[in-house]
Amino acid sequence: MSSCNGNCSSCSSDCGDRKAESLLAQLNPRASVKKVIAVVSGKGGVGKSTVTSMLAVAMARKGKRVGVLDADITGPSAPTAFGVNECQGANEDGLYPALSRTGIQVMSINLLLDNPGDPVVWRGPVIAGAVKQFWTDVIWEDVDYLFVDMPPGTGDVPLTVFQSLPVDGIVIVTSPQDLVSMIVTKAVRMAEMMHIPVLGFVENYAYLECPDCGKKINVFGESHLDRVAEKLGLPVLARLPIDPKVAEAYDNGQMESVNTELLSGVLDAIEKAE
Repeated sequence: MSSCNGNCSSCSSDCGDRKAESLLAQLNPRASVKKVIAVVSGKGGVGKSTVTSMLAVAMARKGKRVGVLDADITGPSAPTAFGVNECQGANEDGLYPALSRTGIQVMSINLLLDNPGDPVVWRGPVIAGAVKQFWTDVIWEDVDYLFVDMPPGTGDVPLTVFQSLPVDGIVIVTSPQDLVSMIVTKAVRMAEMMHIPVLGFVENYAYLECPDCGKKINVFGESHLDRVAEKLGLPVLARLPIDPKVAEAYDNGQMESVNTELLSGVLDAIEKAE
């Protein structure tokens, strides 16, 4: 239109040149984040937070500056994984995230509670708002890769993250069970609806390796992920075993000591994401 001023948000006309209003939130002016990678799962109990922390550790070992945004407000566990208890501080510019032993920046609701064991009894919109503030109010310092540990499912928080944060790619964590087909498909379809690329899958709890003979045991039965991944046209980037040492390291805040070699394929996909 000849009278168009380019500001669609203040215009009531329904014209062909009308632009969709962006819902992206403004990053804290003092912060710097180059890439945002969301780690999601269609259901709980598949080790999504463990995979998130391992990816952060693996990327940090490559010399990258890394952050972890714990978006699982009602089930936060990132501080436990990295052995951090409080943020670095705050001023009029914003809030500085906690810093792990190797320099990984961590932000979680549990760092702001008087007692980490207190439940967060909030309704969905309030929870989603808190996650958004972890982007707008936190001073992420020169972060190359920010890993967002998402809550399971396709509810308020995933929707808020996908709409508010400039997510460059999604890694989906799953397990080798019959339910995988339906659950994984839901997660992929949501990403497609939000126009965010899915980088691929990480199958956690894929097998148990016998400590005596080295035989791989399929505790959860035969995996169905390859068939599902082929149908969806996406790669399986890694398969992780059931490893008691990883669980122990997570519980003791020692995730920066675990072996992350099996995640090399995931790191390659993340670094290639545009």
